[in-house]
Amino acid sequence: MYEDFKNVLCKEETASKKSLLKVLKEHAGTISVFDLMSVSAEMTEDTKYVQEEYREKTNEVYVKYFLGRIKDIRDDENNYEGHIDKKEFIDSIATLKSYQKEESISSKTKFPLIYAIVSLYTTYILEEPIHPVGTPFPGSLKVEEKDGVFYCPVKEANLESPNAVCRMCLAEQLDF
Repeated sequence: MYEDFKNVLCKEETASKKSLLKVLKEHAGTISVFDLMSVSAEMTEDTKYVQEEYREKTNEVYVKYFLGRIKDIRDDENNYEGHIDKKEFIDSIATLKSYQKEESISSKTKFPLIYAIVSLYTTYILEEPIHPVGTPFPGSLKVEEKDGVFYCPVKEANLESPNAVCRMCLAEQLDF
């Protein structure tokens, strides 16, 4: 997938949202319902030691928005105008490649691929935060939107992590 992005970035003077969406759709098409079921099971297993109330809300958000976005991407026939910031996009790809390298050691599913596709689609096509508004975090905090600006309660805490998509997310730090 990352080679396809390199080709898009090299062929175009400015990288268009249309070109990015085309690549994302191609790769989203390689993910089967069985892949989604496996990823859902893996995500559930990964949160088994999290507080029950928080775990249920988190799993609900991830299944509905994160895994559901694969279908949204496949079905997206919108004609997105505009271009993406090539430098920011290249930085995002580097973050996702690093994450995929680390995750592929422990993940036996297509989670790293889905994570990359959904993160890029949400950030660069939809221009929304990677975690949807309402995503709960410990401490009864959640991603919020105020006057068209998105706020995340954990962004700053994760900026130093080399594999965190928080670095590419357009949400700002929520003050609490």
